[in-house]
Amino acid sequence: MNYYIEITLLPGPDFSLFKLWSRVFEQLHLGFVENQDDQKHVPIGLSLPEYKMGNKYGVLGSKCRLFAEDEATLERFAAPQRLARLSDYVHCTGIRPVPDKLLGYAVYRRVQPKTNPERLARRYAKRHGVDLATALNMTVELRAAGENPAYPLSFRYCDMLKPSVALPFIRLQSLSGGQTFCLWISKTEAVAPVSGSFSAYGLSSMATVPEF
Repeated sequence: MNYYIEITLLPGPDFSLFKLWSRVFEQLHLGFVENQDDQKHVPIGLSLPEYKMGNKYGVLGSKCRLFAEDEATLERFAAPQRLARLSDYVHCTGIRPVPDKLLGYAVYRRVQPKTNPERLARRYAKRHGVDLATALNMTVELRAAGENPAYPLSFRYCDMLKPSVALPFIRLQSLSGGQTFCLWISKTEAVAPVSGSFSAYGLSSMATVPEF
């Protein structure tokens, strides 16, 4: 990754930082989707230079950087234009070369808790042809009355305990179904660069971005 732009979020009375992240990332996500290749790989990676993890929770900070191998890729992405509606709350730098002196590298990846009730209900809704609200609140039969009494007869997804995830997240709305969900993001430091592609969220399970 040789070039980058830096985006700074400037929250105000109308926009908390949490809400602003949602609005900004929705626009970035649309841009990533438009830049996918046939394998749904994206040539732009995202970093969060103020990302921090504490004992109980983590924070994203107020900055993100978009990295690409060449200037042309970032020019086509046109982040300032995509965020023009939020110009009072967002500052974008021009395209800059990545500095020679780095702190290291990092992998920013998406984490999806397996026991998230909304995620499970969404899968159930897709399999059974119902909407998410119905899947969350309907009673799902687990066994017949005469079967093993050690297991409950039924349950509802909305009654499941939500997982306790300390990672920072951005609340987004699905482009396809319109449901809201949490995009949890983890950061893993790396001592050497690893090349690769990124997802429609600018994240990757293995590809690194520079840290400085």
